[in-house]
Amino acid sequence: MTTNTANAAQTDIPRAEYPRPDWQRSDWYNMNGSWSFQFDHENLGLSAGWEKSDAHTFKSEITVPFSWSSPLSGIGSNDKGIAWYYKEVEWAPAAAGSKLFLRFGAVDYKCDVWVNGSVVGSHSGGYGTFEFDVTDVWSLEGRNAITVRAEDFDHNYQARGKQGYGEIRGIWQPVWLEARPQDYVRGAKFNTSLDGMIDVTTSVVAKKAGKAQLSFSFEDGAVSHRIDVELSEGNNVLRTSFVIADPKLWSPESPYLYEGEIRLTSGGQTDSISTYFGVREIGTAIIGDRSYRWITLNGKPVYLNGTLDQSFHPTGYFTYPSDQEMQDEIFLMKRMGLNFVRIHIKPEEPRKLYWADKLGILVMEDMPCFWGDPDEQARQSYESEAREVIDRDYNHPSIFSWVMFNETWGLKTESEAASLTSDVTHPHNFLPQTQEWVRDMYRWAKQVDPTRIVEDNSPCNYDHVESDINTWHFYINGYNELRNHVTGVVEKTYVGSTFNYIGGNAQSDAPLMNSECGNVWGIEGGAGDSDLAWHYRYMMNEFRRHDKMCGFVFTEFRDVVNEFNGYYRLDGSDKHFGYEWFVPGMTVADLHSPDFIVIDAPPCQTLDTGAEVTLELLRSSFSDRYHGETLQLAWELWYDHFGRRVVMNSGSEAVEWNGYGVSKLASLSMTLPEQDAVAVFAVRLSTADGKTVTRNFVTFDVRSNEVQGRYELDGQIVSVPVSSFSDSKWPYSWNALQEQKANGGDTGYFDYDIQLPSADEQSAVYDIEIYFEASSKRLLKRNVEDSVQKKLDISFMHGALADPEYNKNTYYMTDTERHESKLNVRIDGELVDTIVLADNPADSQGVLSWHYQQANNKFEEAGSYGYLCKVTLPSTLTAKLNASRSFKLQLEAVEGGLALYGRNAGRYPIDIVVHHKG
Repeated sequence: MTTNTANAAQTDIPRAEYPRPDWQRSDWYNMNGSWSFQFDHENLGLSAGWEKSDAHTFKSEITVPFSWSSPLSGIGSNDKGIAWYYKEVEWAPAAAGSKLFLRFGAVDYKCDVWVNGSVVGSHSGGYGTFEFDVTDVWSLEGRNAITVRAEDFDHNYQARGKQGYGEIRGIWQPVWLEARPQDYVRGAKFNTSLDGMIDVTTSVVAKKAGKAQLSFSFEDGAVSHRIDVELSEGNNVLRTSFVIADPKLWSPESPYLYEGEIRLTSGGQTDSISTYFGVREIGTAIIGDRSYRWITLNGKPVYLNGTLDQSFHPTGYFTYPSDQEMQDEIFLMKRMGLNFVRIHIKPEEPRKLYWADKLGILVMEDMPCFWGDPDEQARQSYESEAREVIDRDYNHPSIFSWVMFNETWGLKTESEAASLTSDVTHPHNFLPQTQEWVRDMYRWAKQVDPTRIVEDNSPCNYDHVESDINTWHFYINGYNELRNHVTGVVEKTYVGSTFNYIGGNAQSDAPLMNSECGNVWGIEGGAGDSDLAWHYRYMMNEFRRHDKMCGFVFTEFRDVVNEFNGYYRLDGSDKHFGYEWFVPGMTVADLHSPDFIVIDAPPCQTLDTGAEVTLELLRSSFSDRYHGETLQLAWELWYDHFGRRVVMNSGSEAVEWNGYGVSKLASLSMTLPEQDAVAVFAVRLSTADGKTVTRNFVTFDVRSNEVQGRYELDGQIVSVPVSSFSDSKWPYSWNALQEQKANGGDTGYFDYDIQLPSADEQSAVYDIEIYFEASSKRLLKRNVEDSVQKKLDISFMHGALADPEYNKNTYYMTDTERHESKLNVRIDGELVDTIVLADNPADSQGVLSWHYQQANNKFEEAGSYGYLCKVTLPSTLTAKLNASRSFKLQLEAVEGGLALYGRNAGRYPIDIVVHHKG
């Protein structure tokens, strides 16, 4: 017989840690690991008595707690239907006379459980935790047989959420045994206040009536409270309060947890539970003389920099492979400067919520949706799961909001679609009776949890009913289109407005924020796998321009199987945004600073050389960290002159940083360069001691409009368009970006006939240098095959697989994977240089490739750029050219392909520039 003392040594099983650190007992046994498994597609198991069978009945093995469809399960089958699990366990509680519970983190969807052939219970619902008292059927000596029959038929009434990336099937969260005394604490709910008042509602189950003592001890006993109670047989609800002097508040910046235990002593036994709480208050408030509210944390405004998290993993699907990976998720979010995450259409695993509590990130947690009509069965199923979710996760200080529905999914009565298509009072089949049910769910959630913000429906169809926050979704690309859209939403948001509401309902003064945004769905055919850095920066700038907006949710944290718009790749590896090229040290986190400098200008403008430009600046503050201080705002206007950084203008000024919200700063005027250039206006806000608060920038394409271009070079130049090659040989080649870019792959060359000035025009030619912008060229499947564009429909919402290389908009964003090329440069057949092109990058550095896109809803190699290449011809060769005054330039890729960028492509406003002195 083994006891719980062996549990700590269970390192050879997945997810060996205790599943619920927010509610943990010490006497437990982890049942993750290998179970016997068998599909039952013909539903023969019950009639064949499999619940009383042994392991020989089940022909396969599965690794719990992973969905049977996931690779980590060892099954890897997406079959829906019925499956059976079987495991034998030998274990006894440490204390004689203990009650024994078999606990399941979650099983999708319906399950029946037997122990030693005796039924111990059933459960329906794919996301809630549940348990069965198995005391009376458990053998304390010898082995015990646990049998689980799981059904998952994807019924329309099931709350499934967005499982299509990888299905949740069967057991998909940990399973464990847990011992408790005869009288035990079923649960406790902590409500905290900033004054230190802690109200606790505790549920106690007693075997019989009698006296008991309930005690709370946190901070190693520094916070303690004890009450004597009279228990009745069965369930008891006990309410008590205690006060913490000078409470330490929980926030993402300082995620302080009061860790300790609850103890129930009765009948000579003690039930001890390790738990914690955080002191924090979530609310909304009108600040100053505004007519609208902001979201507040601990009584102060908080700007919500958030991301949508699908919580999907390629091996475990919606079950994290390890506890470390849950910690890493929170770390990766905070590294980006984010302070909150929206868990999309599913409740998160409890251990990840623990790390959100422990490491400090706010959580907006969605209820999972069903996909059929909102009929009675679907509503009952949904309501049951919503109760389980809120009850399970109530104590997590990180959770600040419940989202009851998403984008009207499950709220449309599709069975009546034909009769409603022309009924303008019932748009998209969201019927009045369903709207009232949504209102009921919102009010119910407010009643059971008055401590949090509740949203009725996170809308993409402007169809709120009643909500604590006024959110909306959009997926729009293009600066002007996005600016106009956001401005329009802000202007139509005010008390009494019917915008963004349905059924005659109207806005209150609820805070305005975006709850989904990005460019993945704003592109014809989907954005594929492309750079998001350019779009992201101007979108952040537009959001912070509006005093009324108090947050956003960017889609999304990591790439998934059919969406490639994450901050990170699916495996968590980095994408490269390129902001540091414009402003030294700048990262994405600069765009998430609660104290921010808005540059109220497009991301790039085309202006003449020497033009005067005036820029409007705004300060946006959603933190009082620097209020009352004088900050330094430094700026500079610079451009890259053939690899040399030239600063045209710079300066700084002191800014009194007082008050929340958005207000104007002094505008700045300056003169642009007198040559063709990509000019960068960069700002840096810093403290008196030099610590950077935030950085930002905008760019200008400065044009001379001269045929050869105008560049401050000592000598003369000949500019040759990259598409004007006289000969080429490649397996695959094409021009792009309106003939401003030449592509070839995988091996081959471009030849250019270069004509220097004649002897009559220039008596001698000396010191020839050739400048050009080039990168390697990664061939995509669509470059070598016919493009296969999958039609965008609801299947993509369910995670329909898509190969991005066939998508016409795909051009991989710069990341940790490199595609190297070796470039040989020949003059009249003579090799003069070999250049290694490190990659085929695309990010915000591709200013011109973004600026000259012809359509905002289609990408043509958007954001692509190269490296500035300089080749100096040897003097012996220059002497020959002094006589011939012409030569053949060959650019040959021996491997990895070649892309050449012209005047209106890449990041340097040059064609092939031949610079010579005479």
